[in-house]
Amino acid sequence: MSRVTRFLTRTAGNPDKAERFGIGDVLAYGYLVLGVLLILVPVLWTFLSSIKPERAVDSFDTRLIPYAQTSAEVEGEGIKTVWQYMAEDGTVTDVFKAGPTRRMTEVAPLDDPQAVIEVERTRLEPAEEIRVATENYLDPLLKRNGQENFTFDVYLFNSVFVTVVATAITLIINAMAAFALAKYRFIGRLTFTILIVATLLIPSSIILVSLFFVVWSFGIFGSLWGVIIPAAATPTGVFLLRQYMLTIPDELLEAARMDAASEWRIFWRIVLPLSLPALSVLAILSVIWRWNDFLWPLIVLISDPAKHTIQLGLTQFAGEFDTNFHYILAMTVVSLIPITLVFVWLQRFITTGIATTGLK
Repeated sequence: MSRVTRFLTRTAGNPDKAERFGIGDVLAYGYLVLGVLLILVPVLWTFLSSIKPERAVDSFDTRLIPYAQTSAEVEGEGIKTVWQYMAEDGTVTDVFKAGPTRRMTEVAPLDDPQAVIEVERTRLEPAEEIRVATENYLDPLLKRNGQENFTFDVYLFNSVFVTVVATAITLIINAMAAFALAKYRFIGRLTFTILIVATLLIPSSIILVSLFFVVWSFGIFGSLWGVIIPAAATPTGVFLLRQYMLTIPDELLEAARMDAASEWRIFWRIVLPLSLPALSVLAILSVIWRWNDFLWPLIVLISDPAKHTIQLGLTQFAGEFDTNFHYILAMTVVSLIPITLVFVWLQRFITTGIATTGLK
């Protein structure tokens, strides 16, 4: 605990302990707190909304605590939602609606269903209790309450397969291209590098039609490989790895060549291990890209629901006339868990990889 306190109270003048907070320290901590809030508040709101009952989500209840309107078994009437009627003398009675909601609404007490009275609608408040709506998670996962078509295990397998295979191929292809651009001397090396980076200026939506015809021509339309292969090489990855590989001494590679090591062996045994921090950063970015990708998988896999990823599977909850937002929020939280675990596993390489990229 003392280490955490010491870390959170560091100042610019003394990194070990807090002596005197200056304006720079206040601005720095304020900036960090603002950044944390901007990142965590939407995630926290999504999680808290995912445990709210369907009625609360559909009514856009902005309260953080998951309140649910209570229900009760009324003799001769069945299960009715409970409302609280406040009379003019201040007494509160638990009632249920015996007719449609109007300016003057017919209600009846729970203990006397036959005593129907008319009251002003503004005097009715829902009787609420705190309840965590676990059904938002259990219904889709266990295929209950009409959610038999949501095959979470299939969607999870497809997403994991696409993400893992695509990330592995991306790392290999980008690393080989970056190695050639960083360590080989040939005419047009800088030109090729500039052209690769310049492709970042082209919006992905412009080349969707071209990618569609390429995938269709190779016969991989409708398969997971049609999602994996087209975006295997990324200009961001090539540029990131090239800048990092420039920091590897050329003398190390020359020494390996003098020991009769092949170029392939140099790449696998020397360059890749030394580029592990940059590869980890690219792996995190690739996992995020592939896991959250929606538009391209929708185009390629639209004809086969059995090949859908998690992001496409969430569209089943959005119909033409009705949208189950409580299921969408719950499954969105579930889809965040794998990518969060990957980030936690590789996050120790992020600072090292980014900080040392492009340094000699």
